[in-house]
Amino acid sequence: MNSEHPTPPCCNSSGSGGHGGSGDAEVTLASITRRGILLVSGALFALAGLILAIPLVGYIIGPIMRRKEDQWVDIGALEDFPENQTLLVDFEDPDRRPWDGMTGKTSCYVRRLQGENFQVFSINCAHLGCPVHWFPESGLFMCPCHGGVYYEDGGRASGPPPRGLYEYAFRLEKGRMLVRAGHLPTLQDTMKETS
Repeated sequence: MNSEHPTPPCCNSSGSGGHGGSGDAEVTLASITRRGILLVSGALFALAGLILAIPLVGYIIGPIMRRKEDQWVDIGALEDFPENQTLLVDFEDPDRRPWDGMTGKTSCYVRRLQGENFQVFSINCAHLGCPVHWFPESGLFMCPCHGGVYYEDGGRASGPPPRGLYEYAFRLEKGRMLVRAGHLPTLQDTMKETS
């Protein structure tokens, strides 16, 4: 008897034992090592990490690379805004991309007090940015998402918003109303500009 351990029939390289298949498949399975599996797994994880890191890097350096100045957008003639009324006005977002479709349009509320005295409000609620609606009967702006309510002058009336509505900077040129647009307001950048 041979003192060495006999080779099981399934691992016999002669192809004569076991499952009746060819010896090529058995040699290929036997040639896979732990080191090879770890190297392939490591390469796949590194590739997945690289793919996941690309959007993160773009998010961090994107605003630096394409910082754009706000633009003055014409939203209509002064005659379009009657005194003591608040109107919803749609305009094209100057930072629009070709694939934006309908979302490339934005809106604001223009409130004409008297003469050339105006207030121009962002349509976005100061809480989470939902679009507010103007109700002339009650003289209130209301947010349908979480119940934020604002007075007609944009001041906070009730609900979860931390402040009043954001106001766009505006100017009047040659009988036209222009608003400074290009980014959404935040608590740190309220878009209000002193003229």
